[in-house]
Amino acid sequence: MTRVFSGVKPTGHLTLGNYLGAMRRWAAVDQHEGDALFCVVDLHALTVDHDPARVRRLSRQAATLLLASGLDPEVCTVFVQSHVDEHARLSYVLECVATDGEMRRMIQYKEKAARERARGGSVRLSLLTYPVLMAADILAYGTDEVPVGEDQAQHVELTRDLAVRFNQRYGHTFVVPRTTVPKVAARVMNLQEPTAKMGKSDDAGPGIVYLLDEPDVVRKKVMRAVTDSGREVVYDREERPGVANLLEILAACEGGDPERLSGVYESYGALKKDTADAVVEVLRPLRERHKELCADPAYVEGVLREGAERAREMARPRVDAAYRAIGLLPPA
Repeated sequence: MTRVFSGVKPTGHLTLGNYLGAMRRWAAVDQHEGDALFCVVDLHALTVDHDPARVRRLSRQAATLLLASGLDPEVCTVFVQSHVDEHARLSYVLECVATDGEMRRMIQYKEKAARERARGGSVRLSLLTYPVLMAADILAYGTDEVPVGEDQAQHVELTRDLAVRFNQRYGHTFVVPRTTVPKVAARVMNLQEPTAKMGKSDDAGPGIVYLLDEPDVVRKKVMRAVTDSGREVVYDREERPGVANLLEILAACEGGDPERLSGVYESYGALKKDTADAVVEVLRPLRERHKELCADPAYVEGVLREGAERAREMARPRVDAAYRAIGLLPPA
């Protein structure tokens, strides 16, 4: 049975990009096609300056939204990363297999470190090594498939490299996973800056549609989206990134093709209106289910507790095997 693992990082409120690029597929496809685990990767949120109370609040919100998106705890495993010690245990072992050069070549590290230095902050060591923790998240479960956005594909390639290297040096221990990337809306771009991803860590809201935005707020953000010079509605990611982003969002919401949709519209205004309506409708059931779950926090806590227990049972034998293989004595 194919094992699938993926997760969300509680560094900000989850966005339309998180939903269309990943969460919706997890609920509709991935949880039904194998032994699937979905995780709130809260340890990753500690790699930058953060407010502890906010991390806890966003972790709970992210878990609730995963369930609201359609993940069924009777079908898949939903849990919080820090509740399963095997993630941190395996991360250190894999750090002993990874190299400094590999870490410093990671595109996200270069970008995030540069931003941190530009604002006068210091770069935490955990920011450099967090791709190894991500590898531990994946490898601990014998994961076959990792459904991620394009921006995370490099990290999955690192995971593959570490698994192969460990297996060659210390004996076969890990499954070498593969990446699966959704074809449509794998990357939803910022509505005000369509060459940049709609990232949840960026709290400058006008270009970001958050999953819990009220419908009027969603419509306002989409109607104010940056378009491009000219009046013709053409799907061209390079020359017309603003219009291409709207077409891709609309296509993802309605199950269409962005290039074919471009021939339907004669004005940017009409495209924006239909896109806004489509986004509101696609988020409506998620927001309603989230409201129901917030009224029953004991249910969410129970799902996370049981999910962590199942995840721990799956991860511990493989992590113990990795400890033995690399040369560590078993506990007395």
